Amino acid sequence: MDRDKRRTGPAKSSTDGAAGPAAAGAKDDRTARLEQALRANLRRRKAQSRARADAEPPAKDAADPE
Repeated sequence: MDRDKRRTGPAKSSTDGAAGPAAAGAKDDRTARLEQALRANLRRRKAQSRARADAEPPAKDAADPE
């Protein structure tokens, strides 16, 4: 019965919350990958926006045929 009471608490990690050098390196790698992905996404979105702007005729010409 005493044994069951000990198991009711929250699960604890094996590192007790201390982040070692390996965890810090992994976080830096993840941050670098995220920054690179965000830059690539921004470049792609800018290119798509430029392509849409080049492909669309001016609104004034389309609305007012003279």
